Amino acid sequence: MPILLRFLMGVTAASLTCLAAAQPSASEKESPPSGNAASQAASSGVAGAPPASAATVPVRKWLSPIPRVYGRLSAKDVGLVINEDDPYSVQVGAYYAKARRIPADQILRVSLPLKPGLTPQEFEVFSKKVDEFYGSRVQGLALAWKQPFSVDCNSITGALALGYDGRLCSKTCDKSRPSSYFGSISTRPYKDHHIRPGMLLAAKDVDAAKALIDRGVRSDGTLGLRGAPPVDVHFVTTSDTVRSVRQVFFPPAGPEPKVGLNVFLDQTDALRNVDRVLLYMTGRATVEGLDSVSFVPGALADHLTSFGGKLDDPHGQMSVLSWIDAGATASYGTTSEPCAHVQKFPNPQVLLLFYIQGATALEAYWKSVMWPQQGLFVGEPLAAPYGR
Repeated sequence: MPILLRFLMGVTAASLTCLAAAQPSASEKESPPSGNAASQAASSGVAGAPPASAATVPVRKWLSPIPRVYGRLSAKDVGLVINEDDPYSVQVGAYYAKARRIPADQILRVSLPLKPGLTPQEFEVFSKKVDEFYGSRVQGLALAWKQPFSVDCNSITGALALGYDGRLCSKTCDKSRPSSYFGSISTRPYKDHHIRPGMLLAAKDVDAAKALIDRGVRSDGTLGLRGAPPVDVHFVTTSDTVRSVRQVFFPPAGPEPKVGLNVFLDQTDALRNVDRVLLYMTGRATVEGLDSVSFVPGALADHLTSFGGKLDDPHGQMSVLSWIDAGATASYGTTSEPCAHVQKFPNPQVLLLFYIQGATALEAYWKSVMWPQQGLFVGEPLAAPYGR
């Protein structure tokens, strides 16, 4: 087991139980989830443990030791899946294949219903096609559509990588299957872990999806160069204390000149008028001020909330598509009520530390989530601003 994975599992088990195990109260279990992680988690916790609170500021330190990773995924490692019944998918898939030079024999064309979620039966047919077509030939997937984005309570990316977990749908706030790819040094996830991580090429429309793809391609190898201006990383603690639980993982603030980073620990509900942003990680149902944030190509951004991964309907919470629309190149959100389990969301330092070693957006995001079953990964998979 990699050193980083052992360390993080120890930290999570020993000191973050009260934060990660935010379960509904007994009365809430008798009714459907409210769709509000804050209201569910704030009234609960582990017996005898202090309540989760962003007001308690931990000692800031970088995770150490960090394993060195050599190499990353490339176009020859990624399968592109296109839904021929979806005009968006056909156009975006063709654009991505050309932009990333995806070989023709790595493009799978399927017929899927245009709706938010697949039934378990529909998913089983689809998943079988994916496995039969690709076998062990590809390590990851680019899914060229906005929907379907879920399989019952699972995200479609989680179900494709880990298999559909129907048990979780009766209690979506339970712990879910751990990913052996979390914190891994592997650059061959399917070969080494039998996990094929995926990402949706999702945006509000075809033009926005093409712009997303262009940002990813344009980002490659652009950061960490000697003499180049630094980029900024913003880890934000908001007034929403439950959705800010990840702040316990935030590193120290300050410049990191060796990799050209400035790390900021912000306490605000919304950043405004910030430039050259590589990473924006926060916790809030809706994040305002994104029109004043200038992201660099390859930027990652996400917010911890209940339904950031629901891309279809208004539910009172911002979806990850708002990050993509604002100029981020990849994001993450959950498709069903996760409660405030930190393991169901990207770990701030793990995400950043793998990314600046040259990992792709697909690898860095997937390696940062311990329980990704409900999590939807969205963006341009092969973006690698620190890739060499």
